[in-house]
Amino acid sequence: MSLYGAIRPGTSLPDYARDLVRMHHAVIGGQRPAMRPRDLVARSWSRVMRLGLDPNGGNVRDSLTAEEVARQRRDSPLSSVIEELQQVIGSVADASHVLLVVTNADGIILWREGASSVRRRADDLGFAEGATWTEAKVGTNAIGTALAEAAPVQLFSAEHFEQTQHPWYCTASPVHDPRTGELLGIIDVSGPALTLHPAIAALVETARRLTESQLWRHHERRLERLRQSAAPLLGTASGPMLLVDDNGWVAHSSGVAVRERIAAPSSDHVLAVPGLGLCLPERLADGWLVRPSDPGRPVVLDLDLSRTPTLEVQTGDSSWRCSLTNRHAEILLLLHAAGPGGLTADGLSRALFGDAEHIVTVRAEVSRLRRSLGPLVDTQPYRLVGGLRMNLHVEATQMLSECLFVQMSTSPGVRALGATTGGARPAAE
Repeated sequence: MSLYGAIRPGTSLPDYARDLVRMHHAVIGGQRPAMRPRDLVARSWSRVMRLGLDPNGGNVRDSLTAEEVARQRRDSPLSSVIEELQQVIGSVADASHVLLVVTNADGIILWREGASSVRRRADDLGFAEGATWTEAKVGTNAIGTALAEAAPVQLFSAEHFEQTQHPWYCTASPVHDPRTGELLGIIDVSGPALTLHPAIAALVETARRLTESQLWRHHERRLERLRQSAAPLLGTASGPMLLVDDNGWVAHSSGVAVRERIAAPSSDHVLAVPGLGLCLPERLADGWLVRPSDPGRPVVLDLDLSRTPTLEVQTGDSSWRCSLTNRHAEILLLLHAAGPGGLTADGLSRALFGDAEHIVTVRAEVSRLRRSLGPLVDTQPYRLVGGLRMNLHVEATQMLSECLFVQMSTSPGVRALGATTGGARPAAE
């Protein structure tokens, strides 16, 4: 029996439901059951019991306001395909007394459709829009267990942890972004336990495939609309360039070979694009035009260590400033000193911590730095992107050795830099 099949063909549903109830009572009561729960169910019950949830169903239901549900629906990528999904399963739901439920990636129910009689029964469970239907909140259930197991799940009757859910079956499957693999939510079909049909699992799987294929089609259509709207500009512009959407997906490329996606553009961030170098994204009506920055207008980084570390990025006539953590300021200072050769993860670990045992931490810190600054820091090895100029600003003495930031640093590399460098290095190409 698979994760996606709670019953075998030919199973007597009433008899099996009674067996499961006896099994549930035995396990919850600390006794040895005559029938063992499925491995999937046993894992889930163990997780839930460690959390101290009440099997009698007295667990508190969290629920969002209607306004928050509406906002989350608007923000959900599944909003673009929900009508098609409802058309496919909605008619089945009305005719077969089943409930179609769609959640976000956190297990919060955003959409629910089905016969009014089944919806009323679901309301009594708190199985409604805005409710968080995870294992941590309501015990073993197909939605929460599918999230925990990262796999499709079907549960029948007393396989649910809460006794109030025993009159139900539920079948759930995770939905992923077909472009990135990111989890977007869960599709679930639930109904009265004794009405479970073997075709329900196939119905949910069809719904998942439909959703993911429609998400891909909508993505392609958005890129095509972007190409059409930018056609006049693309026809007159010269030189290498990319046309991308707000998330960095490439709709058109000219003079450069790139992957399907680059870093998401922003009007206040420089982009480092392989094959193009440093780029200043230009906002269009429906996307971005990405072209190499003007060599006559270099990108300048001003790293100010005189007080709270800050970084100012100047790109021609515009600039933006952000605060830095001490660790991120140390990384920028070390990469600046390392020059074009940069530092390996091992080398940066030794410079920051004095040993090579913190490579995972180094990678995480650089990843966070790149998220906050844009890809101004290159990888393999770590170094400042070519074409940047960096200026250091310290106290009035302009001596790194007398800079309070350097003196207070716990980084061996930063302390050594202050000891061996007489003055602040003014610039690095």
